[in-house]
Amino acid sequence: MTGETTGETTGGRLVPARLGPSDVLRTGMAGLRTRPARVILSALGIAIGIATMIAVLGVSASSREELLRRLDRLGTNLLTVSPGRTLFGEQAKLPEEALRMVRRIGPVRTASATGVVDTTIRRTNHIPEAVTGGIAVQAATSGLLATLEGRVTAGTWLNAATETRPAVVLGARAAERLGVTRTGVRVWMGERWFTVVGILGPMPLAPEIERSALVGFPAAADYLGFDGHPTTIYERSAEESVEAVRAVLPRTVNPENPEEVTVSRPSDALAARAAAASAFTGLLLGLGAVALLVGGVGVANTMVISVLERRREIGLRRSLGATRGQVRLQFLTESLLLSALGGLAGTVLGGLATIAYALARGWPPVVPPWAFAGAAGAALVIGTIAGLYPAMRAARLPPTAALSAT
Repeated sequence: MTGETTGETTGGRLVPARLGPSDVLRTGMAGLRTRPARVILSALGIAIGIATMIAVLGVSASSREELLRRLDRLGTNLLTVSPGRTLFGEQAKLPEEALRMVRRIGPVRTASATGVVDTTIRRTNHIPEAVTGGIAVQAATSGLLATLEGRVTAGTWLNAATETRPAVVLGARAAERLGVTRTGVRVWMGERWFTVVGILGPMPLAPEIERSALVGFPAAADYLGFDGHPTTIYERSAEESVEAVRAVLPRTVNPENPEEVTVSRPSDALAARAAAASAFTGLLLGLGAVALLVGGVGVANTMVISVLERRREIGLRRSLGATRGQVRLQFLTESLLLSALGGLAGTVLGGLATIAYALARGWPPVVPPWAFAGAAGAALVIGTIAGLYPAMRAARLPPTAALSAT
């Protein structure tokens, strides 16, 4: 009961002694130590809510950081040119000389093209032609790998010799769907056998290449009836010139009908995916807030029960000179300490969950510093709100009624 005895003024009036911060903290902690099991269960609700919010923010931040790193590695200076629609709604075609025209643009560093070939690829000629596995056959120029900054995981890329012969390079997904894991294997294309000379690695900026079987332009024309019209042109230019190049590409590729040309930047798709992930993060944050609210209700319930169980203690303190304000402050402090305990546990759990998930996915673990501050603030706000009513109820108990309570 330290700090609750009365003092005497020069006028003879008794006044309550002041409770120092250490007295308030010690009194609040004493109330929690007497009921450890209930304290742990009540703090668990706060911890779950805080951990959820920290983990959601941490995983989202780690995902965005990984995306930024990927964009830095892949670059945002890749543009793709594809045919659009004619005025009559038909599929347009890019001119055969479109690639040469693109390469003449000053800031363009490298450009290459692919063209869809009207045929299928199958593991053997015994598989029905309709079973394509979603794999497209495309003609490709020899500079495609350099333009896309891709890599070959097995074998070699098309060169001056193989681009004229029945040789094929498989994208990562195409090889997986065909069950091809090494070079030298033959596959059935255009009523003849082609030899797999290479298998590509993943290409995040050109997922269509991952699902394609690629042959040289000359071989596609000689063996597969390719008409020579490119269907996609890939070009890279200096970062500071991307928008300028983007503006002139349609008229350069098709001077007569520039409106039939579509220009896009593949890195924009990654950025859009990040925006969609942010929207999903907002939903998960809402679920975390609900869990935190439920935890706050649990704290309030614990504090109300505590007031009912400790009426004799409250009456005794009031009889010894404690004011209503001091009783109110004691129970409010208990509520804040209970929420702070849950908030600390939740912050640690949320941080550990973020680190574990990020490392499992190969991401850099990142938790925004403001998330920790926000978690601490949320825990204190919940503790204040949850403890306000029980504290006021305890302060209103008359000493005589409290002492006579059983």
